[in-house]
Amino acid sequence: MPFLGQDWRSPGWSWMKTDNGWKRCDFYCNEFDSDTNFNVQLLNVNQDIYPPEKCESSVKKRKKEQFNNTTKSQYFFREKWIYIQKESTKQIHGYCTLGEAFNRLDFLSAIQDIRKFNYVVKLLQLIAKSQLTSLSGAAQKNYFNILEKIVQKVLEDHYNPRLVKELLEDLSSTLCILIREVGKSVLVGNINIWICRLETVLSWQQQLMNLQITQHFNSGLTLCDLPLAMQNNIIYRFADAWDIINLGEVTPTLHLLSEDSYLWKQLCKYHFAEKMFCRHLIFSETGHVDWKLMFFTLQKFYPKREQYGDTLHFCRHCSILFWKDYQLALLFKDTGHPCTANDPGSCLIPVSPQHFIDLFRF
Repeated sequence: MPFLGQDWRSPGWSWMKTDNGWKRCDFYCNEFDSDTNFNVQLLNVNQDIYPPEKCESSVKKRKKEQFNNTTKSQYFFREKWIYIQKESTKQIHGYCTLGEAFNRLDFLSAIQDIRKFNYVVKLLQLIAKSQLTSLSGAAQKNYFNILEKIVQKVLEDHYNPRLVKELLEDLSSTLCILIREVGKSVLVGNINIWICRLETVLSWQQQLMNLQITQHFNSGLTLCDLPLAMQNNIIYRFADAWDIINLGEVTPTLHLLSEDSYLWKQLCKYHFAEKMFCRHLIFSETGHVDWKLMFFTLQKFYPKREQYGDTLHFCRHCSILFWKDYQLALLFKDTGHPCTANDPGSCLIPVSPQHFIDLFRF
């Protein structure tokens, strides 16, 4: 039997009969390119990313290339776990790549979970900075499909728009550099498809800039109605400095609580090691340490501590990367993957976004 792929026993495509003949069914796809208005003027907003004469020729080709190179995803597995194979053996030929892991793991469902949303956005941001060109063509399509779902969620639910704005800013900068300076040497696919993707990212940025969060009035209690001690306790639970600053702009009382020096001292201790403080001590006019200014100074030199509600997990015994379902784990003691260890809990380690990328650096 001829070798048809990584596993010749894998299921084939699904087909449906139409009046015009048989057509292949694509699962988990979206209308990423079909409804997008490709406007070349968006490219002129930043800089002359691509020469004008080439832009004119690219416009003529877009209808044809949009038909031949749509960004509709192929059939992607929506698995909760995958086996990380780093080298070939007698039993298994090949290895797992970053693009394959990104395709097969169920990221589409993960962005609907509020505990995993920030984790997925941070992972996409790291891929946009350094690993975008290492993804396969199918993985790149899946990347932009997931990104579109994230933008739609922010526009509908108004959840964490600042984090997604940072992701789009890094992605647009990377695409500008790739199209203007690198070009066809490393890009998978036609250069005009990447120009279309850049235009779409710029369009998303504009939509988020115009996003207005309306206030919902109701007769129930609000945060400002809580006792002062409870408001103070809530603000101490925040791990993001900008969330504290934004909360302090709501009322004068919350502003006083957000400017508390002890609050910023605890925030510095949470994100940075104590030995870092001695190198960047900043004193106020009264002679006391300005902990708020110290925090923003320290974050320029050192990475902040990452905090996520839920992450991917890696089993050191089985070499399996998986999403952990806490409900199944609580009810049925299910680890989320077929583990053969005597004590599966001792073999699990949480995987940060950077660790996820490092797993596939061979």
